Amino acid sequence: MNNKIVSLGFLVAGIVLLIYSNNASESVSSAFSRFFNGTPTDQTTWLLIGGVVATAIGLGGLLTNWRSTN
Repeated sequence: MNNKIVSLGFLVAGIVLLIYSNNASESVSSAFSRFFNGTPTDQTTWLLIGGVVATAIGLGGLLTNWRSTN
């Protein structure tokens, strides 16, 4: 039960980070960074990486818990 709650927390946190990274990628500073450097800002990149990793951990934990209970 506790593992399921932690996994769900990771999943929710990952989705929130992905939403923040999407908003950050549309910001003025990210647009300037893409214009001059060809890449988004470091903050956008780390939010995206953190969101993907947290979402993957959450989904993996939920799938593992689901398989073990069935």
